[in-house]
Amino acid sequence: MGRATLVDMVADEILRRVIDGELAEGAVLPSEADIGAQLDVSRLTVREALKELRAKNVLNAVRGRGTFVNPVSEWTSLEAVLRSMSAGGTAAQVSVQLLEVRRMIEVGAAELAASRRSDADLERLRHHLDRMVDAHAAADVERFVAADIAFHDVILRASGNLMVPALYEPLGKLLSQGRRETSAVPDIQKHAIRMHRNVLTALESGSPEGARRAMNEHMDQTLGDLQQFVLDRA
Repeated sequence: MGRATLVDMVADEILRRVIDGELAEGAVLPSEADIGAQLDVSRLTVREALKELRAKNVLNAVRGRGTFVNPVSEWTSLEAVLRSMSAGGTAAQVSVQLLEVRRMIEVGAAELAASRRSDADLERLRHHLDRMVDAHAAADVERFVAADIAFHDVILRASGNLMVPALYEPLGKLLSQGRRETSAVPDIQKHAIRMHRNVLTALESGSPEGARRAMNEHMDQTLGDLQQFVLDRA
């Protein structure tokens, strides 16, 4: 096993202990030697793992005092924050907050894309929408989800702002599982197809305000369907 992989495993185990409360907020971590002995790894591996967690602001090293656990509100890793929320909160809270972040990014991206998209972008959007329709007819959830994600990815990139897809990328990974859960409901697929068609029409018109409104309505539909078909039945 490569050392980099081992470092990731050690960092993940320390993060698990933080999230589970074994290492509480404000607590000082054991020494590198003690952690190494507990996990049967070298001090160098522990040091690199702690460095990785400090980079995510999960931990904070204070010279002469030790390494401390930061409050979750100070963490800068979306994945780590989500793991903490999932452990300490409810699935509903996590899903809704993820959708709130998604709305912030995607509504603005659609507004930008309306005036910056190319004919090739529109053709790709039509293609992915057709794939969604075909997958819905075939009751193929995986194909539906893949086409849905691809549709939105075109819009993020068509925004013309390189920061937008880069910013969305870690969020997209976290959303994939939730999309599979919601897309397993045929009625949600029908609603999503209609909303995607509205977004496409708005982008074809070249109206930034129209595209913004269409994407915002899509987010409303997604939230409503999530609450009606998934969260209320959980």
